[in-house]
Amino acid sequence: MSPSWVDHAIWWHVYPLGFAGAPVRDWDGESMADEHRLLKVVEWLDYAIELGASGIALGPIFASEGHGYDTIDHLRIDSRLGTEADFDTLIEAAHGRGLKVMLDGVFNHVGQGFPKFQQELRDGAGSWFQIDRSSGEPKHRNFEGHDELVAFDHDNVEVQDYVADVMDHWLSRGADGWRLDAAYAVPPKFWSAVIPRVREKHPNAYFLGEVIHGDYAAIVTSSSLDSVTQYELWKATWSGIVEENFFELSHALGRHNDWMDTFVPATFVGNHDVNRIASTITDERHLAHALVVLFTTGGTPMIYYGDEQGFHGVKEERVGGDDDVRPEFPMAKEQLDPAGWPIFHLHQQLIGLRRRNPWLHHARTETLELTNTAMLYRAYDADNVLYVALNLGNEAVDYRVSGDVVAGDASEHSGWSSVPAHGWAVFGTK
Repeated sequence: MSPSWVDHAIWWHVYPLGFAGAPVRDWDGESMADEHRLLKVVEWLDYAIELGASGIALGPIFASEGHGYDTIDHLRIDSRLGTEADFDTLIEAAHGRGLKVMLDGVFNHVGQGFPKFQQELRDGAGSWFQIDRSSGEPKHRNFEGHDELVAFDHDNVEVQDYVADVMDHWLSRGADGWRLDAAYAVPPKFWSAVIPRVREKHPNAYFLGEVIHGDYAAIVTSSSLDSVTQYELWKATWSGIVEENFFELSHALGRHNDWMDTFVPATFVGNHDVNRIASTITDERHLAHALVVLFTTGGTPMIYYGDEQGFHGVKEERVGGDDDVRPEFPMAKEQLDPAGWPIFHLHQQLIGLRRRNPWLHHARTETLELTNTAMLYRAYDADNVLYVALNLGNEAVDYRVSGDVVAGDASEHSGWSSVPAHGWAVFGTK
């Protein structure tokens, strides 16, 4: 079971290397000891609070060869970002504002410059990695065909000890949890061997696994993770809107209910690995609908930096193809595009709704009325209930639901509520 503080968690998810403008590919690997880019995150903590977030979910901050997911030293802050002192400053500043901090742990694979891998290549011995020498030239098991990413041998007890020590080190230094990158590629028995050991020392730590497909509940149960990423609901949300197929969204919400019986998933409409939601939902009238789903359904919401300002970006399958969705953030709020602030204020409104109804963290949903372009669902937990109406169509839709309109827009007449074309509304109960 997750720590109790997670019941109120809303994460602002930052990819530090991009956010702070650090070099990623055009970097020679030399130390950048005078750089303190991690402190830029500190400068935006008050903004995160203004948004309504209660925690900062950091992408990779440890020494790596390039994009951060090719770690070479899990116990050292990447010199492009700063120093351990900068990390301590960030933790102190975040905690002083009541914000939690979650770190990104890349424990499925490492970069080829990882010292233990280089040692095994030189010595021809060791077992932290699976290296095949049968054809003369050593070949290692990699991550999804990316040869620069060397996969650990997760059956090795020394690897388990190493990962447990890394987790313990940074939790002891003030981190509050771990997002475990590519957790789906790691055998659940590895996590079940490591996480309980760490949890003994840090019972209030949170462990979130990146999982894309599969039986989420079974993975959580067998791995001892607190939660996993809800990619299925992410996909159904944007495609249900873009393709005008709310039947897909309704189906996904039903499956989401089933998983909520076991754990509370991490929900999102954007992250560092996918197209920006504002680039995916090209009809600007319907961007709000995705946010409404995010903040009125059960889960632990995560907001990818810039999405709250309507940033655009498309991921491409090429070298540097992630750059568009991992951009540098400006130095000050005044440098943000004024066109983005209405989206920011919509986030604030919906997060405020969620704060006033904290039971939504555990809420289930029930579809009450459904067409391709219009949907009414009930979000509920025990005696608490909200009604959510979404309309993508060109005509207003009437629903027999009454109550205060607590967000969005609707008009009431004779016991019916009319949701305007391309509109949405959230109703309380009278």
